[in-house]
Amino acid sequence: MLVDVECHISNGLPSIVIIGDASKAVEEARERLRAGFANSTIEFPRKRVTINLSPADVPKGSTSLDLPMAVAVLSRSNQINYQASKDYIFLGELSLEGLLNPVRGLVGKILSAKKMNFNKFYIPLSNLEQALIIPDIEIKAAASLRDAYLDLTGTLPLRSISTGKGRSIVQSSKSDFIDFSEIIGQPIAKRALEIAAAGHHNILLDGPPGTGKTMLAKAMCGILPDLSPSELLEVTHLHSLGSGNFGKIVSIRPFRSPHHSASAIALIGGGSTPKPGEASLAHRGVLFLDELPEFNQACLEALRQPLEDGRVNIVRVKDSASYPADFILVATKNPCPCGFYGTLKTCICSAAAIYKYQKRVSGPILDRIDLHLPVHNIDHRNLLKHSVVKAESELVKHRVETAYKLQYQRLGPARYNGSMSNKEIRTYANLSPSAKEFLDNASMKLAISARAYVRTVKVARTIADLGSELNIKPEHIGEALQYRHKSTT
Repeated sequence: MLVDVECHISNGLPSIVIIGDASKAVEEARERLRAGFANSTIEFPRKRVTINLSPADVPKGSTSLDLPMAVAVLSRSNQINYQASKDYIFLGELSLEGLLNPVRGLVGKILSAKKMNFNKFYIPLSNLEQALIIPDIEIKAAASLRDAYLDLTGTLPLRSISTGKGRSIVQSSKSDFIDFSEIIGQPIAKRALEIAAAGHHNILLDGPPGTGKTMLAKAMCGILPDLSPSELLEVTHLHSLGSGNFGKIVSIRPFRSPHHSASAIALIGGGSTPKPGEASLAHRGVLFLDELPEFNQACLEALRQPLEDGRVNIVRVKDSASYPADFILVATKNPCPCGFYGTLKTCICSAAAIYKYQKRVSGPILDRIDLHLPVHNIDHRNLLKHSVVKAESELVKHRVETAYKLQYQRLGPARYNGSMSNKEIRTYANLSPSAKEFLDNASMKLAISARAYVRTVKVARTIADLGSELNIKPEHIGEALQYRHKSTT
């Protein structure tokens, strides 16, 4: 939404009145304006100053309106030329010293204005790095109100920066991620993670403690392709809204790992002023839920919509928001509370305790997870062996990138097999007659749900893409069915 800031100066006792459904943070701009003008050695009108934020019936809660209000006062008091400012959109929070602080959600604000055919922006200097990645805009970056004042009066003009196609960001080093070569054994688990990464499929690793489930999950980001420019903009915008570092550029795919004590609001997002939660902060990356049954039931059930639609819709009485949440869910769980049911170690849990533990995760949530994989113990004699392949993740990443290119040609940008609709499956899956017959027979014998049937086709399509196969063959269906949950197969 574009806010038009109007200013009226009239005779009367010196005061500042801000109208237009302003929040407390916006109303407090009165003191920031007075102090900012004084510390910038700019005269503030000693009259009654009325500032209107239009449209007046829409709540305003962003401190980025400080700079527009200051410019409106300067223009109305004839301290600057109106023509110098009329083509620009101003964004910036004013400090008491007159400096311009970075604003939250700058990328989203600029992108929204671009859709309204605005392409010239005045921003804080501390937000410049973020703004440079946005294509086809012109920027003036001011460090303080004084800098903006000198530019708008023509005394000391600021440099106008044209972003062109947008600045390319060098992807950060992935040395912090675990390489597949560091994981001893577990070839089936590695294969499942490769399939999950290639098609954006959700995966659940089930096994006793100490088998490397968490290590496998943390290696996931190392095999995901780099963020595209459009994805980088999305991720940076969401993290600007949800984190304290407003000016940070997120150049690698997010890996979010909330503790199992997290609330539903922390996981999904919300609050009196809606903000993105962990699900949205994991957009275009990985949401890792360690010990899935330990999470609150309400938290897990709240994941139904983002797992199905890739979005989170937050509705409150005063406000509402919709955030993207297209992530890969990587979850882990133990077979029972003590963790050793079905292993060589003695399980101390009763049958009732095991049954109750396994039922903590509902069927609809499990049905939305494409890959269910048991992770078994490793022979201790192999733990300290040196890996033959030193950079195994790079090899896997190359295969995943090839699968991404095939999906890009088929579905378009930022679309993957895991999010195909039923119509797209019928159009693009290329299920061979023998594979279709095999799947139909298996679905009858294994009594899988309709959702599981469709997801099996999606997984099989990804397996075929990893093998650069045009059609889905029976062996692809067979491998995809091996990853289904026992209760749904």
